[in-house]
Amino acid sequence: MNATPEKPAAARKAAAKKAVTKRAAPKKAVATTATAADEQAPAKKTAAKKAAAGKAAPAKTTTAKKTTAKKAAKTADTGKAPAKKAAARKPESRVAMVRRARRINRELAELYPYAHPELDFTNSFELLVATVLSAQTTDLRVNQTTPRLFAVCPTPEDMAAMPPERLEELIRPTGFFRAKTKSLLGLSAALRDRFGGEVPGRLEDLVTLPGVGRKTANVVLGNAFGVPGITVDTHFGRLARRFGWTTAEDAEKVEADVAEIFPKSEWTMLSHRVVFHGRRVCHSRKPACGACAIAPLCPAYGEGETDPEKARKLLKYELGGQPGQRLKPPADYPGQPAPPMAPPVAAS
Repeated sequence: MNATPEKPAAARKAAAKKAVTKRAAPKKAVATTATAADEQAPAKKTAAKKAAAGKAAPAKTTTAKKTTAKKAAKTADTGKAPAKKAAARKPESRVAMVRRARRINRELAELYPYAHPELDFTNSFELLVATVLSAQTTDLRVNQTTPRLFAVCPTPEDMAAMPPERLEELIRPTGFFRAKTKSLLGLSAALRDRFGGEVPGRLEDLVTLPGVGRKTANVVLGNAFGVPGITVDTHFGRLARRFGWTTAEDAEKVEADVAEIFPKSEWTMLSHRVVFHGRRVCHSRKPACGACAIAPLCPAYGEGETDPEKARKLLKYELGGQPGQRLKPPADYPGQPAPPMAPPVAAS
């Protein structure tokens, strides 16, 4: 047999290198696989975080919706318009406000050509007494009370001589009868002693009488003497603020602000028209906005009922088909006279 020749040293080294490489190859593959797994781990964590964030998102949205709902409910409770709407309204210049105010007066003149003082009277003394009695009650209640009163004491002299208990009994239906009795006795005595039994025709004199302020004085001056005056009662003050003529709450400040807007010749009739509108349409608690003829000119439109049908049901007195406040209204009054006070029921 022939013996196999021995390989050279160089060949042996090359063969050994190949064997080492083959044995190392599997280890390298394992290492590569491990590295890939390590690289995938952060990706899985990131995906998990994204998934978790996706699940949490609806919760945040729900919270946001709840917050918005709470704000909307709060706005509804307070009755205030959203801030964006308030900001959207452009500020009105003084000139524009005056023009709009005077147009409102013209519109009210067309709506109430028959506007008048809603107290029954035949002379200045009766008007003065009726106006004092009208505090904290309706003109209707005063008109139902004064016929008996003036039948007993038609002059200041007669009223000043009236026993307090008797006068209290006569004016009791108007409320606050003790305080009003004191005022009536005081002003009657003052008219008798200081003014010769006549009602003075000057504001400075009228306001010195017990129970007589600027409102009462302006009513008497405007309707008994023809002297222009602005009567700021609860209705006039409320509408003057709603119309944007003033922001004042004090009656004298309201009077001063409105006097700067309108010519003096309009003051008395403006007072009647605004009071008429306040009693019939622009009520304190629920204005009949949907049935208001001057709604396009009113910055406060929407504070009350805007549905036309529902708003019409809120109209009062002649506009609502009901009697007025005067038992003896003017000839041009389109409504029904108020009924006299029902006689007291006799005890059985």
